[in-house]
Amino acid sequence: MSAAELSKAYDPAEVEARLYRWWEQRDLFAASPDAPGEPFCIMLPLPNVTGSLHIGHALDHSVQDAIIRRVRMQGFNALWQPGTDHAGIATQNVVERELAAEGVSRHDLGREAFVERVWAFKARAGDTILHQMRRLGASCDWHRSVFTLDEHYQRAVRDVFVTLYEQGLIYRGYRLINWCPQDRSAISDIEVDHSDEPGELAFLRYPGSDGSEGVVVATTRAETMLGDTAVAVHPDDERYAPLVGTTVVLPLMDREIPVVADAHVDPAFGTGAVKVTPAHDPNDYEIGQRHGLEAIDVMTDEARLNANGGRYAGLDREEARRQVKAHLDALGLLVRVEQRTHSVGHCSRCDAVVEPRLSEQWFVRVEPLARRAAEAVRSGRTTFVPQRNAKGFLDWLDNLHDWCISRQLWWGHRIPAWYDRHGEVHVFRQDPSAEEVERRGLRQDPDVLDTWFSSQLWPMTTLGWPDETPDLATWYPTSVLVTGYDINTFWVSRMLMIGLHLRDEVPFHTVLNHGMVRDQHGKKMSKSFGNVIDPLDFIDRYGADALRFALLRASSPGQDVPLAEEWVEGARRFANKLWNAGRFVLAQLPGYVEPDFGAAALQPEDRWILSRTEAARAAVDEAFACYDLARAARSLYAFVWEELCDWYLELAKLRNDAAAAMVLSHAFDTALRLLHPLMPFVTEELWRTLHGGGEATLVRAAWPSAAPQLRDPDAEEHFAAVCEAVTALRRFRADHGLAPAARIDVLADASPGGRTVLADALDAIRRLAGVATWSFADAATAQAAAPVGKVVVGGADLYVPLAGLVDLDEERDRLRRELERARAEVARAEGKLANAGFVAKAPAEVVQAERDKIGAWREATRRLTAQLVELG
Repeated sequence: MSAAELSKAYDPAEVEARLYRWWEQRDLFAASPDAPGEPFCIMLPLPNVTGSLHIGHALDHSVQDAIIRRVRMQGFNALWQPGTDHAGIATQNVVERELAAEGVSRHDLGREAFVERVWAFKARAGDTILHQMRRLGASCDWHRSVFTLDEHYQRAVRDVFVTLYEQGLIYRGYRLINWCPQDRSAISDIEVDHSDEPGELAFLRYPGSDGSEGVVVATTRAETMLGDTAVAVHPDDERYAPLVGTTVVLPLMDREIPVVADAHVDPAFGTGAVKVTPAHDPNDYEIGQRHGLEAIDVMTDEARLNANGGRYAGLDREEARRQVKAHLDALGLLVRVEQRTHSVGHCSRCDAVVEPRLSEQWFVRVEPLARRAAEAVRSGRTTFVPQRNAKGFLDWLDNLHDWCISRQLWWGHRIPAWYDRHGEVHVFRQDPSAEEVERRGLRQDPDVLDTWFSSQLWPMTTLGWPDETPDLATWYPTSVLVTGYDINTFWVSRMLMIGLHLRDEVPFHTVLNHGMVRDQHGKKMSKSFGNVIDPLDFIDRYGADALRFALLRASSPGQDVPLAEEWVEGARRFANKLWNAGRFVLAQLPGYVEPDFGAAALQPEDRWILSRTEAARAAVDEAFACYDLARAARSLYAFVWEELCDWYLELAKLRNDAAAAMVLSHAFDTALRLLHPLMPFVTEELWRTLHGGGEATLVRAAWPSAAPQLRDPDAEEHFAAVCEAVTALRRFRADHGLAPAARIDVLADASPGGRTVLADALDAIRRLAGVATWSFADAATAQAAAPVGKVVVGGADLYVPLAGLVDLDEERDRLRRELERARAEVARAEGKLANAGFVAKAPAEVVQAERDKIGAWREATRRLTAQLVELG
């Protein structure tokens, strides 16, 4: 495409679709272990196969793409590895809902047919998010895309399970786990979301077996008392010392249970005596283990009372709770009920209230694995950005419980364990033959593995492990893992533990944590709040570059990212600004001009923009070095908009010389290269046009190298004076309502240093501020030209004769009206801020906006008053 063919207005939809096709056709994102350059690898946090691109993905992928595009331009052998996760519970739920709409269940189909149905769903919808990532501009090596149920991946998962089992790190045990009654499956601790919710604390009396009053216990879940096997008190609690070792009668069940002393009991909670239900509470389970108590499970898989619940069998938890309290009350054993807020665990997938219950499951013994992972972080083998996130990560690792890895699902990696007719467990790397199954009466464990068990292998298995491949030798350990801080425990910890255990290597050198995307008020996005942003909608309306830039400009490491539509709209205006600048630049140049600054007759503005271009390059490199992409984006915005476009391009429009063309070419080319990782589409379109099209591409262009010789502090200082003078004179023109064509005369009373600086820059000041004549004069001479307007800049007072420029009487009337309005605005804002209710209840940003308005209107009042004084 030639400069003449660039459309007048930037059309992101057309440009983005065309360029992405062009990139893919040329395999520009492909990586090879044989390619030159230092290896650099980012693993995409694998999205669910059921997923669609949401705003959190858009942030996550924009950060990763910015990093990988830059290192690719720097000459690294860069791989961004894509793929999707089979997402056991989430995917099975989607397909089961489809079946429910057809009036059938998975049990009607049977396991084999159901799994085939899920594979059909995956074939139909499984790569949706990967195609949506392309719309965002993601430069993954798509040829390498991996699915966590690919044949190779299944072999790796099975190999790990068998290896850990043989090492005694995987075992089957009867333990308390988190049970999701909706998914009817065990889930791990990190898949439980806790929230504070209104509840109750019921005080129940358990009579003494000897006919005494017994003891009063407090509980948030009265229905679980049906499975109580003890009452516990603190060993130092003198109130209950006489009861320790005695028994009480469990109401409604007429079962005698002991009173035990255990240091876990908090004497300040409730009455200081607690019911112990080992089968339905993790703390009670531990007490039960210490005291050899029976564990009685009173719940079914659907969280209804089972036969152990006696006459309450078949009731759901809530109804059983109501009836238990009513019957206790009728017996005079319900002492009181207090309303309390308490923490309730919900399944992170379906939001059902989780039921702690005893169940026989498969577990990973994590202590030795967690210890090594913690050591790797403490020694700096893996670092966190921001570093403060390491503390919470280490606290979690140091207190980690064994990991329940079995799930009662049909979709996923089936556990490679078989039971013979004697109940013995056999774990195989290869499925047993039909003859062996028949001979030994083998039946396979019906459960599948937790999704996180397979996804923990992602950095290794995508590169070929357990085989020793060239990919693995080249890119493992990987360079940086980019992810939200919310899955450090879900996923980051698992990868770190298993990578160290299996390969004695950390899987990644750096963990870069970004925050959550929130609305402009800092509120979490939720359908119930009505503030959810659809990234694809924003891409349709504003373009992918605009969405990316708005997200990245707000994404400091570890901080949540506020986003508002007007910020994306502002980023689109920035893309338009760049496009319009490009059209001007490309109209002035025959193409890219190789720089040879030593031979050029550079003007002051040339030396200034070259210095500022190098300063921008250094600032962007420094920001990327610490993964602060927000700082990189802000630096580039300021450079491109405020320095390159608003100043240098305006001066370049008034010139037609080789030096200006060379400098303009260099500055614009550098700006496009620096911006490309953040805004890949508009920069590629303009850069390819600048470089003549053909096969030229920014994707593989060189990143700007350091050029410290271009820094020129004197040029920057001098041009700052030009900017100050031009800005002040432009404000003077606006304040006095001068037409753009009107020319002004300036008398400058300058210090010796100020005179030198301004004299060197007079040509630029005249052209940019509409100055007809400029002369240096002392204050007395300048004021003799009264009436004059006065403009104060560093090192000089500038006087502008007003006679002939404005009708003085009309100008005085205008200024008085403006002054009256400014004073009224100050009074209005002051009144608002004097209202204590407004300050206390309004959002902080609204209050600050009022304070900012006061400052602006007070400054307007000062200027208007000064102008009236000037007019006399």
